[in-house]
Amino acid sequence: MKTTLEIAGISLSLRRYPLQNNESLQAWDAADEYLIDHLESMDLAENSHLLVLNDSFGAITCWASQKGVRVTTVNDSLLSQQSVEQNLTENALASEKVNLLSSVDTLPSDITLAVMKLPKNNRLLVWQLQQLSHLTNDSLVLVSGAKAKDIHTSTLKLFEKYLGTTTTSLAKKKSRLIFTQKEKHIERLPAATTSFEVPEYKLSLENHANVFSSESLDIAAYLMLEHIPQSEDIKNIIDLGCGNGVLSIQAARLNPQATITAVDESFMAVASAKLNLEKHGIDESRIHCLANNCLDGFEKNTADLVLCNPPFHQLHAVTDHIAWQMFCDARRVLEPNGRIVVIGNRHLGYHAKLKRLFGNAQVIASNQKFVIVEAQK
Repeated sequence: MKTTLEIAGISLSLRRYPLQNNESLQAWDAADEYLIDHLESMDLAENSHLLVLNDSFGAITCWASQKGVRVTTVNDSLLSQQSVEQNLTENALASEKVNLLSSVDTLPSDITLAVMKLPKNNRLLVWQLQQLSHLTNDSLVLVSGAKAKDIHTSTLKLFEKYLGTTTTSLAKKKSRLIFTQKEKHIERLPAATTSFEVPEYKLSLENHANVFSSESLDIAAYLMLEHIPQSEDIKNIIDLGCGNGVLSIQAARLNPQATITAVDESFMAVASAKLNLEKHGIDESRIHCLANNCLDGFEKNTADLVLCNPPFHQLHAVTDHIAWQMFCDARRVLEPNGRIVVIGNRHLGYHAKLKRLFGNAQVIASNQKFVIVEAQK
């Protein structure tokens, strides 16, 4: 695996964090290289304030920091934010010139140039374009990059709708750049969340832009809601990969004596879960919502129940290492006789993984697509 990016006369050591054994994926792509080459040609002034959106592992941020410009980097992923921090440190770059913000923070008002890696989620793209449109700098230029196959006519229309005139570059290494001139201004940002109803469970769920299945409840969550354990012996519940917190709400209702810890690596998911738990009357003293890398930092033997709907991708890469880390962390954090309840697509083989780790696993529910598996420590 290549870990050194040589570009524009600069050498950067870049890794994906947290580090994985036998990591095979490098920490930048051709779109990062294309964007950096273009920014290099712009000859940015030292007093420039560069906004970097969705910099997955810090390639653009590290390049800009070496150039000496002021940088604000915004990510929804805690892991991406940690990768940016670690790669700045690894390259001995001045982190005091880099301001790291989450996706639920307000953008600075004095941005002179914006750079974006195109997000997977169109709702997040629209929200970020709206935030840029809300800025008062009418001379702002946005340069975006992505794989050419991910840039559609409908994508370009969103840039034009919310910001202004939009053009594209020629393709290079199967990547393309998008150039947008800010010509439009919205006086007031729309609401940061949208909502939908789940009448069967008397739920009204608020969702920030990058929350999974943010316009309706997904099939897996529906199935999981029917099979959340209920017992007076359950005192501490962890909803690992909590999304908008729908499982946390139902677990809290079924187990009124229990505390609920909602964990996700997405800042928008955590903000949504907190909002929804409070909205549904779950006492604040019972709630802890945390952006975290799985269960890093959690003490051993402190939870009675872990609910888990693991992702099987990190950004654009399909992977099972996140699910495996979730299961390993859950085993460490669970009390003796504590349980983990996991839902996933049939083909992912979670039953075998849990049995290998816990020594036991049983299917407690399934449908044509999903399986719910329970294992006990």
